[in-house]
Amino acid sequence: MSFSSHVKEELSRQVSPARHCQIAETAAILSLCGKVHITEDNQYMIRIHTENVAVARKYFTLLKKAFNIRADVAIRRNAFLKKNRTYTVAVRRSRDAVRVLQAARLLGDDGDVCENMSVVKNLIIQNSCCRRAFVRGAFLAAGSLSDPEKFYHFEIVCSSEEKAEQLREIIGTFSIEAKIVVRKKYYVVYIKEGSQIVEILNVMEAPLALMELENIRILKEMRNSVNRQVNCETANLVKAADASARQIAAIKSVLREGGEEAFPDNLRETVRLRLSYPTDSLTELARRFDPPISKPGLSHRLKKITEFAAKEN
Repeated sequence: MSFSSHVKEELSRQVSPARHCQIAETAAILSLCGKVHITEDNQYMIRIHTENVAVARKYFTLLKKAFNIRADVAIRRNAFLKKNRTYTVAVRRSRDAVRVLQAARLLGDDGDVCENMSVVKNLIIQNSCCRRAFVRGAFLAAGSLSDPEKFYHFEIVCSSEEKAEQLREIIGTFSIEAKIVVRKKYYVVYIKEGSQIVEILNVMEAPLALMELENIRILKEMRNSVNRQVNCETANLVKAADASARQIAAIKSVLREGGEEAFPDNLRETVRLRLSYPTDSLTELARRFDPPISKPGLSHRLKKITEFAAKEN
């Protein structure tokens, strides 16, 4: 099971005790993956289609708890992709369908379904708890979350720009900056920042997924920190080795021409120690002097040796 499926499974079991929050979540699910059928004699039927059993179960539960409606559930298996199943949850009684649509503010006073099944009235999302429920329902209906081990990406796909803008604004009330991108004929509300995805999981009330994501983020940050430190230390070692090799080459070029006596008296001890301990860092080599000298002092002497060798050659 993917991380996204784990999150949806957890959210499907999170049912708010407040009816107004149940209605807000129902509205989001209907708005993003629902359809309304109206017959010639003005009879209504609503249904949702989903490939995720957790979403179907949650919608069925919401209808039962908020409206005391027992919906019909149908399961179809794709003949070509045997593993894929499509779940359809339908409210076939017109009276019940109208009750749901009116409560979810998806049906106008004139009996017309709001354009694109958009929630045009904000009455159902006035409270913070209802906005949480709405975002939860939207994610269940049309959302996905990437595997955080690979990269961070949270998104909810909307069929219209109006729905995407509304969802982005609702998410923004929780100080989370979501963005919108057009993908083919859809408008995708997305979040890429790891810390912001943690916040949206908190908004949707998915504590188990939140803790799992936080643990992954901590481990990734630790690995990245260790890698940066190792890379930095490796670069310093390579730099020190290159400098030592240049210094030894300069010393040996002078020794071949005139021996150790060719060096000034104040540099001879440095020459001997550098040749004796070629792999020492400047800090380690500075401690071998009697008495020990400072690292800047040693660096100055080695620079003098290099300059002296250049003049001699």
